[in-house]
Amino acid sequence: MTFLPSEEAVHVRAPGKINLFLHVGDAGADGYHDVATAFQAVSLYEDVFAQPDDRISVSFTGTMDTSLLPTDGSNLAVKAAKLFARTTGVTAGIRLEIEKHVPIAGGMGGGSADAAATLLACDALWGTDLPKDAMLRIAAKLGADVPFALMGGTAIGTGRGDRLSPALGTGRFHWVLAVADFGLSTPAVYRELDVLRAERRRGAPVSTPSVDAAVLQALRAGDPARLAEALDNDLQAAAIRLAPGLADLIDLGEQAGALAGIVSGSGPTVAFLTEDSDSAIALQISLSAARLTALHVHGPVHGARVMLP
Repeated sequence: MTFLPSEEAVHVRAPGKINLFLHVGDAGADGYHDVATAFQAVSLYEDVFAQPDDRISVSFTGTMDTSLLPTDGSNLAVKAAKLFARTTGVTAGIRLEIEKHVPIAGGMGGGSADAAATLLACDALWGTDLPKDAMLRIAAKLGADVPFALMGGTAIGTGRGDRLSPALGTGRFHWVLAVADFGLSTPAVYRELDVLRAERRRGAPVSTPSVDAAVLQALRAGDPARLAEALDNDLQAAAIRLAPGLADLIDLGEQAGALAGIVSGSGPTVAFLTEDSDSAIALQISLSAARLTALHVHGPVHGARVMLP
């Protein structure tokens, strides 16, 4: 089947993610760390609107301050469009207008969602009709979280987090996100993890990371209480060292009724798992009363997809 280039705007929506589990290996010679993680896509989305243009450009709107986001070639969505064009031999341009709702530098993969949505937008706008495997290969070159933003659902990621396998699961999990009014640099959090480990041990290497079987069992059972016991993130201590208030925030949420709280990815967003929708709403109200930005989301949800008009 041949797809023709579109002359109309394309709308693609991609989800943010929570790391239910994240274990990190030691830094390799290239400075990167192997990880083993369990991703879950949640119902907080980035919306990318794309139109034909004579060059590749990006602009931002949304529910947060986007004024400091780069719009030059360093932006991940711009990188995604340029890489897609090079890979497919397309010489056309694209104008990207991104409506952001996922916290910026918040550990929820908002930039990766933008990149994944951009890849689908380019494919739809330029009529290239790339197969899924080819799209995932391009995504993996852009960053560890980009393939998962394409895939969605719940998945296990290994290597840099870009080698994905779907995780069997049942039911819906309800989360309350406590969104910080600041960001944390992912490289800075990983560096802090290395410092913490150097302080606590004498050269003993960290074993190859793997996802605990308890996480997979809780997902298969659709049991939030069991999943709460299995939540774990090696980066949490490093994020708390850089932003000590996160420890108090986790305590506050758990005292207010959350089954468990965890820093998502490199933070500073804290994700609180709750028993059900009613419990999530009650927790959201409690955190909002404490003058925190709290959002009720659920997962798993689909990955990036083109939205019909």
